[in-house]
Amino acid sequence: ISFNAIDSALASLKNCQSYINSGMDVATQVALDLVESFNDEEDVNNMEEVMLEYATMDRELNHYIKAVEETINQVKREKPENLPDLENLAQEKFLEMESKNSDSDLQRNEKYMYFKDQLKEMKKQYHGNDTIEEIDEDIAVTRSQMNFICPITQMTMKRPVRNKVCGHSYEEDAILEMIQTQKQKKKNVRCPKMGCSHVDVKGSDLVPDEALKRVIDSQNKQ
Repeated sequence: ISFNAIDSALASLKNCQSYINSGMDVATQVALDLVESFNDEEDVNNMEEVMLEYATMDRELNHYIKAVEETINQVKREKPENLPDLENLAQEKFLEMESKNSDSDLQRNEKYMYFKDQLKEMKKQYHGNDTIEEIDEDIAVTRSQMNFICPITQMTMKRPVRNKVCGHSYEEDAILEMIQTQKQKKKNVRCPKMGCSHVDVKGSDLVPDEALKRVIDSQNKQ
């Protein structure tokens, strides 16, 4: 049995996933723009709704792809004399997966989690220092600028990445070079932020810290 047509259809579905991912990236950027320009909280909440819709589409697409793949593997494994109704088989598997859906699935979507994390950081950078500034504006500015310094290079970051595990940020090139160097020595990388107890920094745990980059860029323009 040739499955070329099905393989081609699966490739197209996986291509759709990349469009969903791009849409989520755009929604994240728009939400950060809204926070940066002090827009209505309702506008930001609307972007969160958009993200959840994308996460729902992503989950549905993942389930359908998985259902089709499992169906094809089952047929290849069992090698029946008469080819079964593949569409019905795949649909049954798909509906079974969808029946186990819960809202928590969407909350665990990687891009949605990144969206929430960056939004929280952005709000903290732009709205979180109000009480400190009332006490002492100089202290507030100094504290804020300290967050701009990479703990490895001791210079202002240009492309900060954030560690999903401990929450600290570093200059992208510097931390990746450190990870590579330690990997060659077969050693783990301890988080270079002073006082942090995280002892196994991995490249896969690093995500672009868009919120921090925006604040640094804004500060540099002033």
